[in-house]
Amino acid sequence: MSDIINVLLVDDHAIVRAGLKAVIGVAHDVRVIGEAANGVDAISMAERLKPDVVIMDLTMPGGDGVTATKGLVALANPPKVLVLTMHTEEEYLLPALK
Repeated sequence: MSDIINVLLVDDHAIVRAGLKAVIGVAHDVRVIGEAANGVDAISMAERLKPDVVIMDLTMPGGDGVTATKGLVALANPPKVLVLTMHTEEEYLLPALK
């Protein structure tokens, strides 16, 4: 077992991914192993790269974060998923997860 936490960043905004990557970059035990701009690519990359953690945006064109998270947790060795969003539960999360 590695002491390094491998992270996949998923957000449709490149500037957000760059900012997250910069923040994560200061940690010695965490590394970004991939970046995806939509949920479809996130699942494909997670299958290939086997991240420990996926940092997931919820609202993205080309495959939203809720659908992608459902796909990720269905994988044989699912990663942990940390969701970052500006939406409240009442606005987005609760209706989308039903």
